[in-house]
Amino acid sequence: MKAARIGLALAMCAALPAALAQAATKAGKTTDHSWINGLWESPWPGDQLPKPGEPKRPVEVGPAPLKAEYLAKYQAAQKAAAEATAQGKPIAGTNVTECLPEGFPAMMGPSFPMEVISTGSQVNMTQEAYSQTRRIYLNRKQMAVEDAEPQFFGHSVGHWEGNVLVVNTIGVKERVKMRGVPHSANMRVDERMYPTGPSTFEDKITITDPQYLTAPWTFTYHYKRKPGWDLNEYVCENNHEYADPKTGEQRLDIQNVFPDK
Repeated sequence: MKAARIGLALAMCAALPAALAQAATKAGKTTDHSWINGLWESPWPGDQLPKPGEPKRPVEVGPAPLKAEYLAKYQAAQKAAAEATAQGKPIAGTNVTECLPEGFPAMMGPSFPMEVISTGSQVNMTQEAYSQTRRIYLNRKQMAVEDAEPQFFGHSVGHWEGNVLVVNTIGVKERVKMRGVPHSANMRVDERMYPTGPSTFEDKITITDPQYLTAPWTFTYHYKRKPGWDLNEYVCENNHEYADPKTGEQRLDIQNVFPDK
């Protein structure tokens, strides 16, 4: 009988760690954050046409709730750009034309592969396009907005709430615009990244900027793991696009594209 009691006690002790881990997971206190590591891309890459009969792809980013005094100007600019492009005379002046990175939060759009590496003290996210890298420093206090030097990717701090990575970012350059939407130096961006399956995760992004927006602008990006993929180098070192100084139209320097012609 004594041996049986000892065996039962040992069995209970052996099962305790698993039970505690399961309880911690249910309580949102799991410490296994390795799910975020890897190489990811959109489930609906922009360079791949939908297959016949495939469900309609979701609209991940809806319109920004701009205040009326900014909305009219924004809509006019978007309309002018679309009309110019349709006429074969696209307007220059974007980061792409100037060979500059999209910056944050646009770089989180997974139209290109994105590599995520978590070290325990920080999470690095590198977007293949323009080799853009943002660094999320974990368990740090966010600095004051007035102390945040404006950067393309801002200043990001985060922490884990169970399996959810919660991130706050401030200090994004005002010239860095998400879908062309203007913002102030006081803009803040909050994210919640969480797994939705063994090979998928989502990033729910909320942009708050009372100067320009009537309400928070919230949208969600979706990611699918790409095992066996490597991140390629994407360096914009030989840009031939420029803005015509008279018209502002986008031009291509043909002579330098084909120097022997």
